[in-house]
Formats: sequence, structure tokens, C-alpha cells
Amino acid sequence: MTYSNENVRRQDRLLDEESARNLLAKCEYGVLSMVDDEGGAYGLPISFVWDGGEYIYLHCAPVGHKLRSIAQEPRVSFCVVGKTNVLSSKFTTEYESVVARCTATIGLSAEERMNALRLLLHKYSPNDMEVGMQYAERSFARTEIIRLQISTFSGKSKRVKA
Repeated sequence: MTYSNENVRRQDRLLDEESARNLLAKCEYGVLSMVDDEGGAYGLPISFVWDGGEYIYLHCAPVGHKLRSIAQEPRVSFCVVGKTNVLSSKFTTEYESVVARCTATIGLSAEERMNALRLLLHKYSPNDMEVGMQYAERSFARTEIIRLQISTFSGKSKRVKA
């Protein structure tokens, strides 16, 4: 997993790697973009968890458009957006974002899928882990996990000086 901002056009808006990693860790959702199973563009907002290393995990139903698309073309993009602030009188917006190029994998082992569900519960329901794990075990057969392996990621931000 490589952090590289060399292809970011606005070099004056680079986000440092530590800040980019913090965004991946804390953002509530991201946008998964892919080529759909009909050859068109397909993007959707989705909750996720980053493992702190090279993987992002997503959960979904075990069948559907997203999975068919990934099966045909596993190269995807994943974007998260942190804080934004519209400055209407200045005709601009402050923001922070990360874009990752990834390879999506489905059909993971039961152990990795359950670990991903544990990570998701820890992120979104840390005070309800025991009940959450019971729910995860009961619904396990109805749950698919998508693993995104990050190859490169970059970050941008815009801060307007007062």
C-alpha cells in the first residue's frame, strides 16, 4: 500500500499521510466506484471499516449488482470525505478527502468474514459488541464481505485562511 500524491493536480492542497490514514479510520461511509456488470459506471455510498493496514472491508447481501460487477472487474476506487464547510461568501468549500485504488475480492474464508464483521461492530457499535457478535453469527449466512486491497491512496484538503 503506497501513499502517493504525485498525481494530484493541486499540489497546494495535499493532505499528509497521517491525516489521510486518520480519515480512513474515522469516516462513517465511503463511495465505492466500479464498472458495473453491464459496462457502465456504478458508484454507491457504503459503510466500511479499514483494518489499519492494507484492507478495507464492506458488508452486503450475498447476491446483487455490486457483487456481479466486482466478479467481472475487481479494480475499484474507494473515496471518503471528512469534514466539509461551505463558505458561501467566498464561493468555495473547505474539505478533506482520500481516494484509494483497490482490488476487490469476494468469497473470503469464514474466518476472515467474521473478523471483518467484528471490526465493523467495533467501529459502529463498540458498546454493543456482545449482542452484535450474536447478531453477526445468526445472520452470517445472509452476509457477504468484500475486501478491498489498497494499492495506492492519496489525500487532498482545502483550508481557507480567515
